[in-house]
Amino acid sequence: MTNRAPLPAEIARRRTFAIIAHPDAGKTTLTEKFLLFGGAIQMAGQVRAKGEARRTRSDFMKLEQDRGISVSASAMSFDFKQFRFNLVDTPGHSDFSEDTYRTLTAVDTAVMVIDGAKGVESQTRKLFEVCRLRDLPIVTFCNKMDREARDTFEIIDEIQENLAIDVAPASWPIGQGRDFLGCYDLLHDRLELMDRADRNRVAESLKIEGLDDPKLAEHLPADLLAKLREEIEMARELLPAFDRARFLEGTMTPIWFGSAINSFGVKELMDGIGEYGPEPEPQKAAERMVMPEEKPVTGFVFKVQANMDPKHRDRVAFVRLASGHFERGMKLLHVRTKKPMAVSSPVLFLAADRELAEEAWAGDIIGIPNHGQLRIGDALTEGEVLHFTGIPSFAPELLQSVRSTDPMKAKHLEKALMQFAEEGAAKVFKPSIGSGFIVGVVGALQFDVLASRIEIEYGIPVRFEPSQFTSARWVQGPKDAVEKLVNANKQHISIDHDGDVVFLTRLQWDIDRVLRDYPEVKLSATKEMMA
Repeated sequence: MTNRAPLPAEIARRRTFAIIAHPDAGKTTLTEKFLLFGGAIQMAGQVRAKGEARRTRSDFMKLEQDRGISVSASAMSFDFKQFRFNLVDTPGHSDFSEDTYRTLTAVDTAVMVIDGAKGVESQTRKLFEVCRLRDLPIVTFCNKMDREARDTFEIIDEIQENLAIDVAPASWPIGQGRDFLGCYDLLHDRLELMDRADRNRVAESLKIEGLDDPKLAEHLPADLLAKLREEIEMARELLPAFDRARFLEGTMTPIWFGSAINSFGVKELMDGIGEYGPEPEPQKAAERMVMPEEKPVTGFVFKVQANMDPKHRDRVAFVRLASGHFERGMKLLHVRTKKPMAVSSPVLFLAADRELAEEAWAGDIIGIPNHGQLRIGDALTEGEVLHFTGIPSFAPELLQSVRSTDPMKAKHLEKALMQFAEEGAAKVFKPSIGSGFIVGVVGALQFDVLASRIEIEYGIPVRFEPSQFTSARWVQGPKDAVEKLVNANKQHISIDHDGDVVFLTRLQWDIDRVLRDYPEVKLSATKEMMA
């Protein structure tokens, strides 16, 4: 990393990151506060709105607003100090892990939110593993310190043990629950005090000369001050000091403490992301590494969202720019179809609002409205043929057959299902025998979301019914061997929306039998989404 020339200033100021967390750790609230401090919104909402309280800005799907959870990853851009933040919000609910995995391929760093009382939860562990696979640098924010939380050392120990990563405290909490007064900033020797009276106001911060400064006693009760001095002395002896090089390698995470709902600790976290977070990183393509400072524009689609605006049947492809300086109206090569594409109305997202993007740089995320040409994994370049790698598609864990309760709408249902398949919201399989479709998802809640979206967005009431199959595998191998397998096992064969052959199984025995009888064929549980 060190021998590379410095990036152009516009690219170097970009920080592209995702927020990952277990449901209810406070991720959406934290996202709101980021937008508030970035000046993108004037008043932060609450996820479960009380009466007329402002609904959160980043959850736009009807189901998200009804249930108070985030199920689709949305992207937002805003300025904070001299930095340009591109924040990708990810669904915390485990049933939407695939959307989250793909989102993590488009960012340079992840912010992991942990609940101070619950510590590391199952979904956090799963998401963390994905960050690990990609060596993503991770910043940790321990939220809800204004409620009864666990001992600070205990929380840090749990992260170190469960996630096998070194933790370096960037701030240290003073008290907890009702007695939570604020934090001591270990990186800049500052006292950060919380203002409980006004949740949308920024708390005050005092510059002090270390922990022996007499000014501390003016602001903190004697017992809490003594405890703070003792704990920080222990922390400095027992825990590693923050080392940016190790953080960028992904082997160390700095941790900030705070309370997102009280806007406390959020600004320090944002300062940390700006000051220490990675600049836009090189992106891996099958052909070569793509450097952000290269002149030609390149990018890849990591998410497709259909019907963001139900009044217009629109589809927006979220594109992470890997290199260059993009300008509105540019003609780019759509590598999969080998056709040029004029990008005349690219959008930038500010929560649920969007505006036309006149320009964008490597590291930015732009939305390209289209009528189904762009799919997940597609590359856009100024002419070079590139295939970006590492965007996974996973075999679904739950399969159900779907039928419209109105037989007149069967044709429309096919169109709706294809839209969701291209969006990555579900896998859709067309069995080679019989009519109808089989839908595969990673988690059960996705069936509810699909049924609700098909009805709201397409006006088709549908019913999901149990299928005889329990899992799906992509079939790979020499053409003649695959044909032999297909011809002899018609009742198990289906085609996915890309036209690839899929083997549907009832039992593990089916898989073992295929591997025994067709040694040249490989049954795969993942598929690289490369156009």
